[in-house]
Amino acid sequence: MSAELDARDWRLLSLLSDGDFHSGEWLAQQLQVSRATVFNLLTAIETSGINLQRVQGRGYRLSQSWHALQAEQIARHLGGLASRFQIEVMAQANSSNAVLLQRASQGSSSGTLLAVELQTAGRGRLGRTWHTGLGNALTFSLLWRFDCGLNALSGLSLAVGLAIVRTLQPIAAQQVSLKWPNDVLTTHGKLGGVLIEAQGDMLGPCAVVIGIGINCSLPLHLEQRIDQPASALDQVCECKLDRNELLASLLKELARVLDDFAVHGFASMRAEWESHHARQGQVLRLHMPDGSVIEGVARGVTDIGELRVEMQQGIRNFNSGEVGV
Repeated sequence: MSAELDARDWRLLSLLSDGDFHSGEWLAQQLQVSRATVFNLLTAIETSGINLQRVQGRGYRLSQSWHALQAEQIARHLGGLASRFQIEVMAQANSSNAVLLQRASQGSSSGTLLAVELQTAGRGRLGRTWHTGLGNALTFSLLWRFDCGLNALSGLSLAVGLAIVRTLQPIAAQQVSLKWPNDVLTTHGKLGGVLIEAQGDMLGPCAVVIGIGINCSLPLHLEQRIDQPASALDQVCECKLDRNELLASLLKELARVLDDFAVHGFASMRAEWESHHARQGQVLRLHMPDGSVIEGVARGVTDIGELRVEMQQGIRNFNSGEVGV
């Protein structure tokens, strides 16, 4: 878990955000503190997992320039759809999903968006840790309310994955595919993931918090902390990405997909999802919650998002399990 940064740490990060070298003396003048205080702040920043470069005679800089997420820029890129979202950008949080789940229980409205620059305990599926650095990823959660009950949400994580793929197509992201039930892949490894957590009744209404993480870049110091093959957008896209614009584009597609899902469920998206399925028609191993392993050929998904696996005994449908890499 990364260390918590305070307001002075974030002011210092803002000064370093251009990616250029700045002397300790200049940083101290800007912050109106001593050189020793600057040194302590820089140490705290490194402890939080942010990579700094120190060069004698030149000063300090971030290993990568950082262009901060800004709510007003995201809203501007959303255009006429901006009114459907309530956008907040937090500098740091343990988990955007955890924060938004609490707010959902307190009555926050559908369309509430919480984007976090630095997550100290980001969560993935099955309790895994989601590792990100400052400005290296999009990590956000979106609250969406449905009139239907929890039992009608089957396939929602697949629908959200499809929204991500649709968003990446116009920016020419190469060889992006989907891994059941909630991963976005490239040939290099995992590009992003979806974590859905819900509150409500089986018959409705219900509130869903959709957590999304997408790697925008993957510096070596961060890649070394990840325990599986990983990928980033800068590996598969030729154009330079603006995270504010990318997030707005993804929100537009999410609104379309979630509106469609509310009326038709996942069934209307099934064929399109299967066209992006990384393991379609291939042999796979499905690791079950009880420790057993199912082996067979992937034959797509059902209208409610279950994985169809062809085995010697015929085709079986599964709504849980982890597909092996």
